Amino acid sequence: MKNILLAFCSIILLASCSTVNGLKSKSSGSQASLNNSSWTLADNVKGTSPTLLISGDRISGNAGCNNYFSTEINLNPKAGNFTVKNIGSTKKMCDNMDVETNFLKMLDATTKYAIKNNVLELYKDNLLLLRFNKM
Repeated sequence: MKNILLAFCSIILLASCSTVNGLKSKSSGSQASLNNSSWTLADNVKGTSPTLLISGDRISGNAGCNNYFSTEINLNPKAGNFTVKNIGSTKKMCDNMDVETNFLKMLDATTKYAIKNNVLELYKDNLLLLRFNKM
């Protein structure tokens, strides 16, 4: 379990070392809409890969074990802002709880997003937290 957490944290640390370039879309000066989109975590994790589903003013998905949800999201495509608050989830116990706990903490810390070539990147300020592939 410690090896899984260490590997997951290492991936996030390495990803965060890259610089943030071009958070704005080149064509319109704003980000593409995230409404009615589905994403799966790009990083390899043991077990089920977390997902992110965005529909209207709510998000939901699977965090690797439990389903999660929130209706307190703030999306601003013009500024590239993305915040989620008060994330709720089911309460099953699974082997990969460290991955799930870290995933939900990073999702909660998100302040910005960028979409590049069907890849969604979530940031806290200029620090890359999570990277998703479009489903």
